[in-house]
Amino acid sequence: MISRRGLLLAAGCAPAIVRAQKDLPHIPFGVMAGDVRPGRAIVWSRADRPARMRVTWRTSERGESREIQGPHCLDVTDFTGRAELTGLPAGQTILYEVRFEDLRTGRLVSDPLSGRFRTPGSGVRFLWAGDTAGQGWGINPDWGGMRTYEAMRRLEPDFFIHSGDTIYADGPIQPEVTLPDGSLWKNVITEEKSKVAETLDEFRGNHRYNLMDANVRRFNAEVAQIWQWDDHEVTNNWSGSKELDDRYRERSVPLLVARATRAFLEYAPMRLLAAERIYRRIPYGPLCDVFVVDMRSYRGPNTFNRETAETPFLGRPQLDWLSRGLQASRATWKVIAADMPIGLQVGDGKDADGRPRFENLANGDGPPLAAVRSRWRGSCGRSAM
Repeated sequence: MISRRGLLLAAGCAPAIVRAQKDLPHIPFGVMAGDVRPGRAIVWSRADRPARMRVTWRTSERGESREIQGPHCLDVTDFTGRAELTGLPAGQTILYEVRFEDLRTGRLVSDPLSGRFRTPGSGVRFLWAGDTAGQGWGINPDWGGMRTYEAMRRLEPDFFIHSGDTIYADGPIQPEVTLPDGSLWKNVITEEKSKVAETLDEFRGNHRYNLMDANVRRFNAEVAQIWQWDDHEVTNNWSGSKELDDRYRERSVPLLVARATRAFLEYAPMRLLAAERIYRRIPYGPLCDVFVVDMRSYRGPNTFNRETAETPFLGRPQLDWLSRGLQASRATWKVIAADMPIGLQVGDGKDADGRPRFENLANGDGPPLAAVRSRWRGSCGRSAM
């Protein structure tokens, strides 16, 4: 008597089944939800090939699911994509799954990858931090990877504000770093993280690097995100007066900014706005409005900072937007997520007259604002993120 396996082999079917399993699309860098607001949320992911993104969501394991057809994820976006979920109930945990359909075959579909997040309800608890994989501290498997992400996940916040420096495009990762006690810190390395980022793929590779860490992917799948950027998404202390060091063959700061902006917007789990705008308001129910400001895109060159017309910081349109939004907000808490410290001066060398240049702060009186982050207090290097 011939067995079922023998019959399949004789008919030439089994190899096709094995090949189909091997050729399924994969989701190597996880899933994220972001910019959650009443009734709506963004879901982000990345395929490993040209694919169509599909998202299903429900409010319980046995609840009725709804499907959203997402975008075509092509090489022009590094195979990243996002879909907006709408009609979400308030105060609920949303369970979602992402799949990718292979565009070359039209029939091979990835295994689902799941995530969850909470919609705004009667309470709110959130975390903030910044500076991921900075100062040469990368993913060290011997140390357990980026363990602070796991510590934050266990706190079960409603959302997380990444206050900038989501990557260190100007901070190459070396295979080993000698610690003060003589032991070695061993980093996972990739080609794109082995030099300063100059090409579009190198900026993208910096974002992919962080997502290689299992702690980061697990955190992203369970905690909604609000992202902003700072300087290291491009290069340290960049502005119109930036002078690049000898590590850079590409000498155009505006071109580096353009490539970095493209990569950031591809990988950030945020709702895309016109003119590549990053500043935005995220209302999180009656208790909290988050005003995400952009202290990079509209600034003038770093100068002696006596606040003349040549040294704008936020730019008039953004200042007007922030002023109007704060006055109109009826939320109990108005959270201004600033990517730079306001109560701490950050120097940037000297100008042609030998005077100190500054990254932030006018050297004079102005209206007070409370800083939400200091690079040093919120730094997420070896002992953090």
